[in-house]
Amino acid sequence: MKKTFGLIGKKLGHSFSQTYFNNKFLALGYDDFSYKNFEINSSDELRMIVENDESIVGLNVTIPYKQDVLKHLDIIDETALEIGAVNTIKVIRSQGNISLQGFNTDAHGFQFSIKPFLNFHHQKALIFGTGGASKAVAYVFKKLGIDFLFVSRRSQNSNTILYNQLNEFAISNYKLIVNCTPIGMFPNVTEKLDLPYSAITSEHLCMDLIYNPTETEFLRQSKLNGAAILNGLSMLHLQADKAFEIFMK
Repeated sequence: MKKTFGLIGKKLGHSFSQTYFNNKFLALGYDDFSYKNFEINSSDELRMIVENDESIVGLNVTIPYKQDVLKHLDIIDETALEIGAVNTIKVIRSQGNISLQGFNTDAHGFQFSIKPFLNFHHQKALIFGTGGASKAVAYVFKKLGIDFLFVSRRSQNSNTILYNQLNEFAISNYKLIVNCTPIGMFPNVTEKLDLPYSAITSEHLCMDLIYNPTETEFLRQSKLNGAAILNGLSMLHLQADKAFEIFMK
């Protein structure tokens, strides 16, 4: 039986998801499974996509719709509700009705990709960005007992600092830095986070959720100062595999 999976987002030229899933289906011998990209201009198009193709059974969600998509869902998993963002939608069809069920596998992917790299230096973290992915990262840090601050261009709340507050003292005290923004993502590969890189040391762990390119300017500059670095590819694979588990239940 033909089954279609896909990714919804605004611009998907950077994404490896389609290749990853189609290769996975090929390796598993699922000849009737396929994965497609759906570039949309609004999350309002979600229902139309699943109504127009009855073979769609699951969708992943990326920038910028992980939060906005919640209003279109019929059921939201408890973890996704707590995080406030959804990156996985299971499509249930029954007697002509469609139920859209939301989950968050970003938290799972992030936790199990970064955990092997954490050590006693990494008690305090800076999270760049305030979108859906950053909320999954914050959720994991709460679970792990890691204090964190969001870094944003606009003041959000008492747990957020602005870019112009990022001095060497701040970087020296927060030895875990995670980029959840699209800064440096293909094709804008020369862009980098605006921070005092001279304060980064070998005690720092710097992670970028971007995986295309494999080494962003943020990671390159951090590595030059001795930091351990990690891109988002392992997180992508882990969250994708978890999403596939959900789709197939």
